[in-house]
Amino acid sequence: MIEYRALTCGEIKKELFKDFIRRQVVTDCWRKVNGEWTIKSDPFIDDWSAEDYELLLKCLKNTVDTGGFVLGAFYDGALKGFVSVESEIFGGDNGYMDLTSIHVSEDKRGLGIGKALFSAAKEFASSKGAKKLYISAHSAVESQAFYKKMGCAEAKEYSEAHVEKEPFDCQLECDLKAL
Repeated sequence: MIEYRALTCGEIKKELFKDFIRRQVVTDCWRKVNGEWTIKSDPFIDDWSAEDYELLLKCLKNTVDTGGFVLGAFYDGALKGFVSVESEIFGGDNGYMDLTSIHVSEDKRGLGIGKALFSAAKEFASSKGAKKLYISAHSAVESQAFYKKMGCAEAKEYSEAHVEKEPFDCQLECDLKAL
């Protein structure tokens, strides 16, 4: 059974991630070439280093401290998925809230955890007055298929900060009107 619950700053520690497997084998990615989206071969394995985990912990704690949303998915008491949404609304009329992370452990993908986390993120953003979720999303074909299934489309307005930080990410939005 999977339990979903909001995470507190006090529990966001390296130990929380001891059973979490970030690993993602990527073969193909979406790339914008001459203004058109196309699939390109770009094989690599995406995983987090110790430094990446330290940055993740710092970011998730900051999200909680500033009134954002961090929800964990636990399987037999072990963290197997999480999502975070920042508290600030940006993007003028687009009314974006930033979905800054959504990850499911490699050993628990395909069980609906990502869908449940995404749904909770949408509910949080909508309850805070946002019109859309903004996602700077991994460009892997599999990741993009997930976001498309969740109702995401290319963002009408790009966050320059996200583009600079992750130039190969796909900038997406998810309309919250249907909630």
